Amino acid sequence: MTVLNGLSQKGVFKYFEEISAVPRSSGNTEGIAGYCLNFAAEHGLRALKDDADNVVIFKPASAGYENADPVILQGHLDMVCQKTPDSDIDFLKKGPELFIDGDLIGAKNTTLGADNGIAVAMILSILADKNINHPPIEAVFTSDEEIGMIGASAFDASVLKGKRMINLDSEELETVTVSCAGGSDFRAFIPVTRQKAVGTRIKVTLSGLKGGHSGICINEGRQNADMLAGRFLDFAAKHTRFSIISVKGGDKGNAIPSCCEMELCCEDASDFVEKTKEYAEVIKKELSGREPDFCYCAEVLEEGEFDCADSKSQERIIYALLCAPGGVVEMSAEIEGLVETSLNLGILEMRETECLLSFALRSNRNSALKFLEEKLMTFFKLLNAKTEASGYYPPWEFNQNSEMRQIYVRTFTEQLGHEPKVEAIHAGLECGVFAGKISGFDGISIGPQLYDVHTVNERLSISSVEKIYNLVLSVLEKCY
Repeated sequence: MTVLNGLSQKGVFKYFEEISAVPRSSGNTEGIAGYCLNFAAEHGLRALKDDADNVVIFKPASAGYENADPVILQGHLDMVCQKTPDSDIDFLKKGPELFIDGDLIGAKNTTLGADNGIAVAMILSILADKNINHPPIEAVFTSDEEIGMIGASAFDASVLKGKRMINLDSEELETVTVSCAGGSDFRAFIPVTRQKAVGTRIKVTLSGLKGGHSGICINEGRQNADMLAGRFLDFAAKHTRFSIISVKGGDKGNAIPSCCEMELCCEDASDFVEKTKEYAEVIKKELSGREPDFCYCAEVLEEGEFDCADSKSQERIIYALLCAPGGVVEMSAEIEGLVETSLNLGILEMRETECLLSFALRSNRNSALKFLEEKLMTFFKLLNAKTEASGYYPPWEFNQNSEMRQIYVRTFTEQLGHEPKVEAIHAGLECGVFAGKISGFDGISIGPQLYDVHTVNERLSISSVEKIYNLVLSVLEKCY
């Protein structure tokens, strides 16, 4: 495969093309880890691989940099594998088929995998180049980032000596990321006692909401369908009689639910539909500026006897959905416009004997994240609910005196004629995991311009790769 052979920065695109030929979906990183080990052997570089398929390659300093502290270059090996309905690709056996369209590289009917294959390619090119000036380099390639930063979490950072890191997993050339949120998953299990109820089964659907990423979109005023269900049920309980058969909304903790479905047993179906339809119009008008496609549907089904939550269980569920905290909790006092702490009710499911509420918690402050967990535990304790917190990953807190940020901003301005956007994000990056493992961590996250990541329309800007690659080389040269 030689699609990219004629491009400048031949080393980078040579490796990107080779990487693209290796199947490397999340959970299937053995092959790409082996590729990296073979690369190290071919270039006479020391390398390590752990049981999680994380790979570290060590490159000694160039002449004159022997006494400099190491710099860590980091990216992840796995890619999100999506394809169009008419694509017959088997991602376990084959990588994406690349093409060039002007300044863009894409893949035929699939995701491209430039997230984060281009980072791996740039790092390999730096490791292979014997004509650049640099301190000792510790190249860290992590596995399974796309399904929860599993490789980074399992990685033993004691094999590293460096504290300075350049992460290459960002997607905007003009931006340098300097802080990210940590997070955890919080689940509450409200006990449900069921009893028989006679009436008409009605299926209520709240849909058409925007949804979105619970970190990136949390401050955009997007309505959470699960919490809207709490408001809807609270109104209905005050104006008509019904019992909850089931309620379900969302299937990912880190996504804002766009739809929630409820099955209810109603004593008077026509009365229920009439009153709730009027209220739904009130909600629709209220949300019209930010959720113009909100839709309410009540489908009247059969009459009969149904297993429903008893009155006490129902009260607890409605109270939790109506009153539990959600959305933005605190904005940053240091970085303008940054959401510092938030939470998202991403999964709601009423089961046979319990109702599950699963939240994704985020904060750029570790202490605030822990306090949010404690606050939820206290809230649900009064509802006799069992709670658990798991999946913790640490935040990468903003470092006011970061040397790496200062070097990068200065270098970017010299080469491109203007300063980059310095940004903190309310989402997780592997930098947060490394910041929790390395005392004195000082890092930046940068990358070339990517478009429509994680979709079949994913594209990589060729010219931005050259710019970011030259920036990395210049930063390394300044890391004495």
